[in-house]
Amino acid sequence: MRKDDIEDNALGVTQKKTHKKLRIMLEVDGAESGLGVLIKEILKRNEAHSSPYLILTDGGQRVTASMLRRRWDDAREEAVKEATASGDPALAGRISQFQFRDIRPKAASEITDVEHVSLLLGHTKSDITERVYRRVGALAKPTK
Repeated sequence: MRKDDIEDNALGVTQKKTHKKLRIMLEVDGAESGLGVLIKEILKRNEAHSSPYLILTDGGQRVTASMLRRRWDDAREEAVKEATASGDPALAGRISQFQFRDIRPKAASEITDVEHVSLLLGHTKSDITERVYRRVGALAKPTK
């Protein structure tokens, strides 16, 4: 992603499979979203570099897909070590099984409005989102 993908307080993305364009708001109801906070931190950290890209190395070079992959693997390995050291082998096992491709289903499971999730993931029909990406059950209130 590039700095010029940010326009009118939204991050513009193009869906890979469908090539649909989507703008993700960096501010919701007058308050900065978590993504907005993150983007602001990234831009501040990168002020010293002239690169048009958002994700950079400490030296100011663009982070490539393979670099991101290695960093993901290293971070996961470190998290497993921390969970093991804290005496939680079950958590360490779950962390070790988590893969980069699990991020989309995790995001889909965290948002309760299926229509919103479908829009965010670039699906034309919400049943695809429900069937493929929602990995947690529906949330129901108890009788009492």
